[in-house]
Amino acid sequence: MPRALISGQRCEVWVASVPTGSRELIFASDDVLLEAPNWTLDNSALILNGAGRLWRLDLASRSLAEVPLAGVPDLNNDHVLAPVGSRIYLSADDGHIYRADIQGGDAARITAEDGFFHFLHGVSPDGHELAYVGMESGDVTKPGRLMTMPSAGGPSASVDTGAGHCDGPEYSPDGTWIYFNTETFSSRPGHAQIARVRVDGSGLERLIHSGTVDWFPHISPDGHHASYLRFPAGTIGHPADLPVEIVTVRLDDWTTPLHTWALSGGQGSLNVNSWSPDSRRVAYVAYPVR
Repeated sequence: MPRALISGQRCEVWVASVPTGSRELIFASDDVLLEAPNWTLDNSALILNGAGRLWRLDLASRSLAEVPLAGVPDLNNDHVLAPVGSRIYLSADDGHIYRADIQGGDAARITAEDGFFHFLHGVSPDGHELAYVGMESGDVTKPGRLMTMPSAGGPSASVDTGAGHCDGPEYSPDGTWIYFNTETFSSRPGHAQIARVRVDGSGLERLIHSGTVDWFPHISPDGHHASYLRFPAGTIGHPADLPVEIVTVRLDDWTTPLHTWALSGGQGSLNVNSWSPDSRRVAYVAYPVR
């Protein structure tokens, strides 16, 4: 069932500047809980999910409109635009990945009935491959696995990232690496850290050594910066409605944050890549309770 706002809560869509550290509230709603902004390639809008549907938030008018889709169940917050910008890949609550036009219309399912739930997070720079988290039978008690598949549909391949649960796999802009968060490097339950692995499965590397729980690394289009979501120590999974932080770093220095923006959120705030096309801004969603 899609998430909804609780009593006294509102949804806030923010845009933060990486050069200056400032941030601006661009949209708020007391009615619909929006999640996981993607930036359109023409820099004109954010694409978000909410109430099981897909929405377009126009940045000039700051108006929200539904993207009409047919043939797809309720959506979750795992959706990514194709590099060409005219298509979008979507994860739905039935555990499958779909492809649709960014303007709407009929959606096509591209994953097979293979015994896994498929949670999309990345599209390769050439648009030919998807990276997703596979969960056997949708059983959240089992570790999620990093999987890849052709974007047109076809057999999946597993990428070995160790025994721990992983999530949020996303390609680097040059297509060399897949960045993700993983519990492989810790014996503490839920203690996710940021890591990367080459697309051929070699070179597994831990990028952060922290006492916090760090999720969803997103690389800027120019390959110079990254953002991620920082949960409090001891957090299990990526729940909603916690005091969390959006962190930005230089891609060559994960130890020194450039900016840290505090908010009430977690689930839905930064699940997918929300960098602007010019790599100067990051969009995210907060869920404060009055």
